[in-house]
Amino acid sequence: MIFTFQKRIYGFECDIYGHLNNANYLQLLEAARSEASIEMKLPVGELKDRGIQMFVYRFELNYLKSVDLEEIATVKSSFSEISRLKGIWHQEVYNSKGEKCLDALLTVVFASEGKAKRLPVEVYEQFRLYLE
Repeated sequence: MIFTFQKRIYGFECDIYGHLNNANYLQLLEAARSEASIEMKLPVGELKDRGIQMFVYRFELNYLKSVDLEEIATVKSSFSEISRLKGIWHQEVYNSKGEKCLDALLTVVFASEGKAKRLPVEVYEQFRLYLE
């Protein structure tokens, strides 16, 4: 399943050229994944309460085009792979014209008490329902 998140880009998020600052792409991607997790009925707060953590292991970002000041950025997010130990998110960012601006892959490792740990089977199965 593909989850869609939109956000207007404000001046404080831009560099001196009026483009979304490269570091702020990470916040945009994180917000989109958080909203997707809520839609999946697996919000981060609930997972935390159940002792389940997701640690970022790897980020791969390919910047293709700028997202400019006051544009509406659209982020499309999906889980592309999952095991009981790790998951991979695929995310794309589009500008107001519908042009792809960023392609991202994020690998997360599931953990408990700060150490890598397999997901409980029922949580793993719930994530699997949303594989793209």
